[in-house]
Amino acid sequence: MDNAVDEYIMGYGRRINISIAEDNTITVRDFGRGIPLGKLVDCVSKINTGGKFNSEAFQFSVGMNGVGTKAVNALSSSFIAESYRDGKYRRACFHEGKLCDEASGSTEEHNGTKIQFTPDPALFPKCKIDMSNIQRRLWMYAYLNSGLSLYLNNQRYYSRRGLLDLIENKIDMEKNPNLYKIVHYKDSTIEFAFTHTATDGDKYFSFVNGQYTSDGGTHLSAFKGAVTRAINEHFNKEFDGKDIQLGIIGAISIKVQEPLFESQTKNKLGNADVKGWIEQKVKSAVIDFLLKNTEAADALLEKIQRNEQLRKEIAKVKTKGKEMAKRLTVRNDKLSDCKHHFGDRSKWADETMIFLTEGDSAGGSLVQSRDVNYQAVFALKGKPLNTFGKKLETVYTNEELYYIMRTLGIDEESVDNLRYAKIVIATDADVDGLHIRNLLITFFLQYFESLVLSEHLYILETPLFRVRNKKQTFYCYSEDERDRQASMLGKDAEITRFKGLGEISPAEFKQFIGENIRLEKVTIDNSKGIYEMLNFYMGDNTPDRWEHIQNHLV
Repeated sequence: MDNAVDEYIMGYGRRINISIAEDNTITVRDFGRGIPLGKLVDCVSKINTGGKFNSEAFQFSVGMNGVGTKAVNALSSSFIAESYRDGKYRRACFHEGKLCDEASGSTEEHNGTKIQFTPDPALFPKCKIDMSNIQRRLWMYAYLNSGLSLYLNNQRYYSRRGLLDLIENKIDMEKNPNLYKIVHYKDSTIEFAFTHTATDGDKYFSFVNGQYTSDGGTHLSAFKGAVTRAINEHFNKEFDGKDIQLGIIGAISIKVQEPLFESQTKNKLGNADVKGWIEQKVKSAVIDFLLKNTEAADALLEKIQRNEQLRKEIAKVKTKGKEMAKRLTVRNDKLSDCKHHFGDRSKWADETMIFLTEGDSAGGSLVQSRDVNYQAVFALKGKPLNTFGKKLETVYTNEELYYIMRTLGIDEESVDNLRYAKIVIATDADVDGLHIRNLLITFFLQYFESLVLSEHLYILETPLFRVRNKKQTFYCYSEDERDRQASMLGKDAEITRFKGLGEISPAEFKQFIGENIRLEKVTIDNSKGIYEMLNFYMGDNTPDRWEHIQNHLV
């Protein structure tokens, strides 16, 4: 998909067709220039081959090393690449990554490339295509490339207004509408949109050459700074940037020829040279908007003044947390920290994680089996407070919640100083464990929603059963898996049901949090429906919830 979108960015092809069959076979057909026929086999099977090393052929591209297509080929039972160029075509067929057939000749097909592959069932025995994830991704492609039509199984994904459509889609117009019309600007190298809502948090979506940079970077910092300076200049004020940012929802997308990301995951842009021209363009466009839209300017000013008052109230609340802050600086015996942290530019930075686990027994196993370079453990005392509907003051007056916030390096104003790339909820797979999981997810959604939006929250999957005989041992994550392994081992199979994490010895635990760790990412597409969901499950008991539990109780 990225390769197909790159073709559109370069001005070739306004449509991409995607189909997903019941057997998980996926086909992507673009109408760009088509891979050069003589290079087709190399481009889909040999590392460091492709046109993206040529900045004139691909001026704005994220994928620079030509790895993606080759990786898909290597992991597929069947992989077919076809290229159509000026009335001629070439086809290359692969089986388990090995070339097995080639063909070429004349064709009436429009120029472009078609890739068809089937994930290898031997490598992915329980492969399931997450359609909702693909649909979110396609909408993002559509917003970032206005005018491009994407068809998934004949359903069209299209945006005419780009990031303006994205922001409009992310706002809950019924529950929390925007306070003034969306500011929108676009030229050949930058597009941005933003507005304010009545909420207290801020949300940003940032992109570089179509790549979602979940942790922002220099482009997002420049954007925020420029908006602050523009507003202060327009109103001839010196508002604190925090008062301007509170309640904002914004998006910025830039195009640069040589993006420098701070890690291989491309979550954060590091180019310092983009700062100047982004600030200049954003500041000029925002001032122009405010001059032309006086009602919007008035609504914005009123919002900033309310934020200013709210910040003063929060400052009073923070004084209640000073005593706990003193205790935390002395000792935090619930935390077993790691050597490296997110953002410290070490090789471990993007892998750093903290396990939030229930009780000392489970925490003890984790502490003994973890890798101290990048894995930290925070042992909860028990069930944390249900924070739904409670004010921010709760975080500063509840010792456990305050310790979690300080340990993570976040506060109500920003999660920019997050100390761990992954916050992993590690609780037992029983009723109490699931309840604690829900309470923690509620806590993060209530006060630190942007942390969830930027995909830093995870759930640790741990085995429910151990099946073994004298020769072999298997750890199973479901009853089906247990039954399958027990049948294979025969009548001598010994089955153990793990009731909690504390029952798993450190020696066993090590293999579940190492290379084969299973993490389930907690994701939300946008804020719509979040309040209603939390209110239903975590709010006051209601007849509706009682009926729901009765109807769905296993």
